[in-house]
Amino acid sequence: MKKRVLSGIQPTGNIHIGNYLGAMKHWVASQDEFENVFCIVDLHSITVPHNATELRAKTRELAGLLFAVGIDPELSAVFVQSHVKEHTELTWILNCITPLGWLQRMTQYKDKSAKQEIISTGLLDYPVLMAADILLYDSDYVPVGEDQKQHVELARDIAQRFNSLYGDVFVIPEPIIPDVGARIMGLDDPTIKMSKSETVEGHAVNLLDPPDIIQKKIKRATTDSHKDILFDEKRPGINNLLTIYELFSSQSRAEIEAHFDGKGYGELKNELAEVVIEGLRPLQERYRELTADPAYIENLLKEGADKVRPISQRVVQKVNDKMGLG
Repeated sequence: MKKRVLSGIQPTGNIHIGNYLGAMKHWVASQDEFENVFCIVDLHSITVPHNATELRAKTRELAGLLFAVGIDPELSAVFVQSHVKEHTELTWILNCITPLGWLQRMTQYKDKSAKQEIISTGLLDYPVLMAADILLYDSDYVPVGEDQKQHVELARDIAQRFNSLYGDVFVIPEPIIPDVGARIMGLDDPTIKMSKSETVEGHAVNLLDPPDIIQKKIKRATTDSHKDILFDEKRPGINNLLTIYELFSSQSRAEIEAHFDGKGYGELKNELAEVVIEGLRPLQERYRELTADPAYIENLLKEGADKVRPISQRVVQKVNDKMGLG
């Protein structure tokens, strides 16, 4: 029996090559090996101020991109989090057994709350909702970046606490962190992870960027004052560009370093832009085909929600039985 994997991504900002290389490509490649559940976590997006019209549009855009990169609705379930009410139902129950101190220590809460004038309860409670997302589907594995690993660890703690208090219900999930490409860094600042929430022009190459914009962004990418082109974590700018080249070209590091031996940064950037443009071309063409008929995407999302809903209902029923509810 295949192990089940829960993957979630927020429909905010612009989906970029960091999301694609660090997560989406791995999701596509794992479809034969695992039973995949892909959740578009729109409820997470409302923990900070947002525009309702934009959220709806971005949710559908993200769905189109997931299918365009190769997520197969016959093999995997793709759905919108708010379309399955058990996510919020289980979150409330888990809130009631989660110590406040566990949430206050979360690194992302500290970072995000420092930037907010008014801190919502939802922002503090975000990790419990994420735990519910994971535990609702008996998830064996959760693919995450290093920065999200703490949230999976909290989900494990909550699951173990519930099981200890009320009896075994939840599967204890394990995080999966890709070895290469898990952290694609910003083109403007290669010391920080490429982020969907960053609005600085040139920070990221977005999956739907046209070729001229991709060339412009990569041309302006931060490098350093050295001349040789080598993978070196102590040189974050060049190391980041080479990592992107490695993941798009599928060449080995030795092959890449030999290819650029004696060449300059301008040549590296030109060739990197070419491989990124060609790498994204099939994805962009497929996206335009899929979104030509909005009803097609809506139907796929409904089918995905219908596919996972019996699992979520079964888990919540077990939880209710253990706690004397219903």
